[in-house]
Amino acid sequence: MQMTGSLDLYNDFFGLTERPFSLVPDPDFLFWSDNHRRAYTMLEYGLMTGAPITLITGEVGAGKTTLVHHLLKQLPIEMTVGLVSNAQGDRGKLVRWVLMALGQEAPTNEPYVDLFNRLQTFLIDEYAAGRRVILIFDEAQNLSRDALEELRMFTNINSNKDELVHLVLVGQPELRDIIRRPDLKQFAQRVAASFHLKAMDAETVRAYVNHRMAKAGAKTEIFSERACKLIHKATGGVPRLVNQLCDFCLVYASSDGQAGVKLETVQRVLDDGVFFGALSEPLKDD
Repeated sequence: MQMTGSLDLYNDFFGLTERPFSLVPDPDFLFWSDNHRRAYTMLEYGLMTGAPITLITGEVGAGKTTLVHHLLKQLPIEMTVGLVSNAQGDRGKLVRWVLMALGQEAPTNEPYVDLFNRLQTFLIDEYAAGRRVILIFDEAQNLSRDALEELRMFTNINSNKDELVHLVLVGQPELRDIIRRPDLKQFAQRVAASFHLKAMDAETVRAYVNHRMAKAGAKTEIFSERACKLIHKATGGVPRLVNQLCDFCLVYASSDGQAGVKLETVQRVLDDGVFFGALSEPLKDD
């Protein structure tokens, strides 16, 4: 197969206004599967009830970060939000990460006690001004045990029985196992809302693909039912992998002058080895 020009050329070929399967999280393309609705409901529940810690987990590429970005767009202005991604290091570095996420100064030469006091003062001031503080930790499975214990200490900062900060931890499945360890029992007891995002089944994958295509301007179903079934087999229903494989399929189909993506199109992509995310050798038919 000969492939020429930019990958975006398939937009014109299929009558699309934008690329439907970007790997960058985009809340505008959020597909509300039953799983994602329930996960988002738990996020909202945790914030509305003032849960000390809300936990959202799922496989890599399951759509966790997209949900978080959608949440950020919906939060009322009376909430102050700090988003911390991939924080690592000791408790002093963690407090520094948090202060920076909240737009506060965090001098590198300042000792831990002063940094913590700076954070506590900020939380009290926000509370006095009628604003709730939400701290969202993405890729939270990378936090050490000591860092998680430090976060638990954050939830002990209170005023008139109201907690001054609410934590949202978003991470891969192993985060649940980490939190269930006996030495983190006190932390686990602070988790008041949680949800685990599972991979999509075959039917949901087809709905997901059609949703993103329609969102990008497609007027008809470009991906056949059999193509979607093979995409599900090859990706295990993980949204990020589905996006990657579908993107390749559109490139192949447009380069071959095909009006749609058929099972044979998907199989050619898999046979050529350009899709490294394939979970196993898929069947050629279903």
